Order: sequence, then C-alpha cells, then structure tokens
Amino acid sequence: MDEILMNAEVKMTEAIENMEKRFLNIRAGRANPAMLDGVMVNYYGALTPIKQLATISIPEARQLCIKPYDKSSLSAVEKAIYESNVGLTPNNNGEMIILNIPALTEDTRRGYVKQAKEYSEDCKIVLRNIRQEANNDIKKSDATEDEKRNSEEEIQDLINKFNKIVDEKFKVKETELMSV
Repeated sequence: MDEILMNAEVKMTEAIENMEKRFLNIRAGRANPAMLDGVMVNYYGALTPIKQLATISIPEARQLCIKPYDKSSLSAVEKAIYESNVGLTPNNNGEMIILNIPALTEDTRRGYVKQAKEYSEDCKIVLRNIRQEANNDIKKSDATEDEKRNSEEEIQDLINKFNKIVDEKFKVKETELMSV
C-alpha cells in the first residue's frame, strides 16, 4: 500500500512541475529567456535549440538580446525566431538580435490568465487520473477492507493537498500577469 501511495505522490509532483514549466511559457510583459525554449534554428541542416547556438541575456526588463556564438548563424537565428510565432519581431543589428517585449494590454493579460487557468485545470485532470489509477491498484491488492479504505482516504488527502498547491500556483501566476 505504501508503494502505491509513494508512486501516486511522485506522479502528482511531476504533474505540478509540468504545469510550472507550462506557466513559464506564458508571457508576463517581462523578458524571460524561457520564452525562446521552443525555438529551433536550422543550423547547417540540423534543427538546433536556440540556447545551444547563442547566449540569451536580459539587458532591460522588457528586452532580450540573443548573441550567436557563430556570427554566420545570425540570419538563421533571426529567421527561426520570426517563424516560431513567439509574437516578437527580431531586430538584427549585425552583431546580435534584439527582441523588444511590448507592454501587455488588459485584454492580452486576461487571455494569458485564461491560458494559465486552462493549464491548471489540465493539471487537476492529470491529478484525478492518478488518483483513479491508485485507487484501482488499491482495489486489486490483497489487503483487508479496512486497509483498502484507509489507503483510499490517504489518496484523497493527497489529491486535496496537490489541488491546493495547483490553486496557489495559479493565483501567483494570475497576480503576476495582472500586475502592471
């Protein structure tokens, strides 16, 4: 029984971590190198993550600078950013690419909050599926009825704890997105 509980807790922790990673991709009006995580550059015929080809720095709160290690890849990096649909227009000055992050409008902020809410709901669905899987494992075990009932209650306590964590993390992200 303890193994089933520990396995469920590990899976629930992974679900929370996945939700946090998805939250990083939601812009908050501030520069964040994680915004470019999904950008792949066609570098000598191979798709390569932008982080492997360039240093990404934040000179100002709403600006990203991408400086490729290989100057000849500058145009390929610029093209990849443009085609990646991150919503930013790259400015190439011959040495580096500068991305200016525009201030968010109220409607855009609400859209991002809605997106964060969807991510948190997806996480809760995953948590419920993990609970269901654990409960099925408990029912299949050869433990006594009391042990099974106690284990199911522990699983329920666990999901309540993790749902509270999801709600807290969503509130933090909502506050971050709605602050000007």
